[in-house]
Amino acid sequence: MTYEIVIAGFGGQGVLSMGKILAYSGLMEDKEVSWMPSYGPEQRGGTSNVTVIVSDDAVSSPVVNDYDIVVALNQPSLDKFAPRVKPGGVLIYDTNGIHHVPGRTDIEIYEVDATEEANRMGNQKVFNMLILGALLSARPMLSINSVQKGLMKSLPERHHKLIPMNMEALAKGAELLKRHEP
Repeated sequence: MTYEIVIAGFGGQGVLSMGKILAYSGLMEDKEVSWMPSYGPEQRGGTSNVTVIVSDDAVSSPVVNDYDIVVALNQPSLDKFAPRVKPGGVLIYDTNGIHHVPGRTDIEIYEVDATEEANRMGNQKVFNMLILGALLSARPMLSINSVQKGLMKSLPERHHKLIPMNMEALAKGAELLKRHEP
């Protein structure tokens, strides 16, 4: 089992944190992982992406050209990374601000209304956990228990009181995942 994943969006959407949680969660299951962030100097508001590889085997290189899973949180990220989903792969996008979804038929395309749900929950900070829940619903590569341990490892101890809320958002994100119908 190997998943090569890119998560891309604007700075401030929790892109890098999501990748970090995914990587730590993989470590909790003794998987081989790679986490490689990429962001512009503007960070918040600028574009950022993170490549995460979760595998049963050694990861030979963190550099990936084509992905098993692309998670796009804005139109520029969707435009850039959707063509790089491997045939048979998965594209997941947040519906907010997306105006054009590729019409590829060789991949699975899912939408998640995470922005609206985060607003309903009254907390934009759970946005990334809603997305992560959707990702793990589309491809359950890691257990929810491992994600909770990954959260504990990646969040500073003073924020551990937020873990139950994040776990709730993770479960809700799985419910929000919908197959995109062109």
